[in-house]
Amino acid sequence: MADKGQYGNRPERPGAPDDQGDSDVILVTGPTGRVGFRLMESLADAHADATAMVRVEARAADLSGTPQHVVATFDDPPPAEVLRDFDRVFLLSPEQEEQATLETVFIDALVAAGHGPHVVKMAADGFQDPDCEVRFMRSHRQVAEHLDATGLPVTYLAPSWYMENLVNTADAIRDEGTIFAPAGRGKVGFIAAKDVARVAAEVLTSDGHEDAMYVLTGPEALSYADVAARISAVFARQVDYENQPRGDARKHLLASGLTPWQAEGTLEMFDWIRHGAAGTVTGTAREVTGSDPRPIQDWLSEWRGTFVGRPPGLPPSAV
Repeated sequence: MADKGQYGNRPERPGAPDDQGDSDVILVTGPTGRVGFRLMESLADAHADATAMVRVEARAADLSGTPQHVVATFDDPPPAEVLRDFDRVFLLSPEQEEQATLETVFIDALVAAGHGPHVVKMAADGFQDPDCEVRFMRSHRQVAEHLDATGLPVTYLAPSWYMENLVNTADAIRDEGTIFAPAGRGKVGFIAAKDVARVAAEVLTSDGHEDAMYVLTGPEALSYADVAARISAVFARQVDYENQPRGDARKHLLASGLTPWQAEGTLEMFDWIRHGAAGTVTGTAREVTGSDPRPIQDWLSEWRGTFVGRPPGLPPSAV
């Protein structure tokens, strides 16, 4: 276990409301990722008492809102006396081969702390289907089985494929005017990470969500051909879709830096999409937050610089 001294950075947040001490205290894991970063923004806007769990001290500097943070990892969690400070825990870890093992270790630490926090577990649409054999979904299912057995109050967030995954197609769109993906004619209820974060923030800061599962999608299901048409309309240039052979897709995924496990999981995900299992559309995001999730045209407009081009040497936006 790391030195307890690195867990104590929980100063009073400047500008906090007078009744801040009466609100639930929230621990956010995965705060630097595409959803976690947006979640920290939403919690700051809500004046929530949120603490980020970061692997490296410096990663906390760029987070929104509060400087409160703890330095810890899933396999080396904060000690029980620190975990007892938190009434609600947002559980999010990277999609990697060890995901189920790491999240299970962390959950066991929460149980050992003995105070029973409400856990908001990030999963993905499909994990709730026992017939879905995408390895990412199996990992989430394993964690859910363990989490349910603990008796902790839990809410599951199961978003569809993120709009941000389209960023991986930006180079081909700029250079060749084509989206390459092994998705066939399958449709996806694409949702923006910001909208998922808004739902998470609402669940973490309000009551009545215990033992619920929220499947989160955007306002419509789109095929990749539909996405190409929307890109064409938003950026006023012709963009086409080409159904990419699986072998070519594997080479591209590995070249992009994914591990073999992650690449095969992504191909399994595209198989799932191609066979029509990802076309769900729900109204859950609106029901929870009171506002509609953004359509893909709005998201594309926000990311215009990524898809149209940027000055040489400018790093890509974090996703």
